[in-house]
Amino acid sequence: MSWHRPYVLWLLLLDLLAALAASRTAIDLLEEADAGFRNPAAPGGVDGVFVLVANLGIPVGWVLLLAACGAYDRRALGIGTEELKRVVRADIAMAATVSLLALGFKKDLSRLTVLLVVLAALGYTLIGRFVARTVLHFLRRHGSHASQKILLVGKLSDAMALYDVAIRNPAAGLHPIAIHLPHHPRPGETVTAPVPVYVGWELVPLVQEIGADTIAVCGPASLESYELRKLAWQIEGTGLDLVVVPQVTDVTGPRIHVRPVEGLPLLNVEEPTLSGLSLVAKATLDRFTALVGLILLSPVLLGIALAIKLTDPGPVMFRQTRIGHKGKAFKVWKFRTMYTDAEQRLEALQDQNESDGLLFKMKDDPRVTPIGRHLRALSLDELPQLINVLMGQMSLVGPRPLPTEDDDYQGDVRRRLLVRPGITGLWQISGRSDLTWDDAVRLDLHYVDNWSLAYDLGILWRTVSVVLARRGAY
Repeated sequence: MSWHRPYVLWLLLLDLLAALAASRTAIDLLEEADAGFRNPAAPGGVDGVFVLVANLGIPVGWVLLLAACGAYDRRALGIGTEELKRVVRADIAMAATVSLLALGFKKDLSRLTVLLVVLAALGYTLIGRFVARTVLHFLRRHGSHASQKILLVGKLSDAMALYDVAIRNPAAGLHPIAIHLPHHPRPGETVTAPVPVYVGWELVPLVQEIGADTIAVCGPASLESYELRKLAWQIEGTGLDLVVVPQVTDVTGPRIHVRPVEGLPLLNVEEPTLSGLSLVAKATLDRFTALVGLILLSPVLLGIALAIKLTDPGPVMFRQTRIGHKGKAFKVWKFRTMYTDAEQRLEALQDQNESDGLLFKMKDDPRVTPIGRHLRALSLDELPQLINVLMGQMSLVGPRPLPTEDDDYQGDVRRRLLVRPGITGLWQISGRSDLTWDDAVRLDLHYVDNWSLAYDLGILWRTVSVVLARRGAY
């Protein structure tokens, strides 16, 4: 884990600067920032204690609160929303701590100053961590730097499932370097894998031999329970990590709780939240954000519409029937990115279809207009779908609405209709058009079963970087 310590040191520096900047922002913007510390006898009327608190106390206290809330734990760094949650938790703790200290020392602090410092510290810290995470992801995508070197333990199919996920998302920092099978292949059976395959080794010596730092046990049949417990004992004090991929691989987040009973850890899997106040809050947030987005983006929308109209004859908008929440059909709004005869030319291109699912996909589709290629690359053609969100037909985050008939959704695939389709979703941040149909369905079902408001915010956060990088867009 050679990447972890330097990365945390950079985060410490950025967080100190963020807290210091928050103090300076309050001092520069609010005249009452030094309320409770004023001393007419002091030079300039400002007590030296105020200078010490503003320039040292708040930055140091902020870093200590972040550490206490686990914001420097490497398991929460680099990917996902857990880091964001811990920073927000530290910010709430900061507000409570400042209030208690003011009460204890009988300082009449300005409430507006405390609020500004707390919010500014949160904002500046998140900006700093976004920059740090961007650099970390860049390093991970361009080599094995800042990644965990993993030995995959389990059946070849289970190990390759985790391998594919790690390779598809290098920003996660998982770099598989070898596979260890629990049993020798059958006579005549050929084992083919993109990394070296070992059989019959003791795991700890093997990890040290190949230079890995993490053991990932894949699947329920990889190790017996007593072997897993013994392995956990063996790695004590070695600095190695042990990761166990549970059998319920598509269930994550708040739905999973560990409940120990007589020393036996029971994995509680709760039902997915498909109704209730959380969905009401999601719908309210969606519509409010869509309304604000349409107002703020109106100059951009107008500019795109003019560009389409001036470069190609035909309508600016393209409306197509899609299947939405609970199988209800609706018309989706998009900027037109194809020539007006695209539907008539589709049949002649069917043999060049690069998709294995319900959608037609072709990287160099001749039906796409020149300006349409740029709009698709940056997903700007999707912006009018804010209208669908405002009308309650779509959400900001969810499974993509597909241009197909309701009868095409059979079996497990129909579960994706239990939530409103989204402008962006797991497919958008996991490969977009480069995904196979099976992978796209798996991600959609994973979202349906595990969605939360925090999950949505994390997907929106990652969508920005994926769109700007133009990955999988055509």
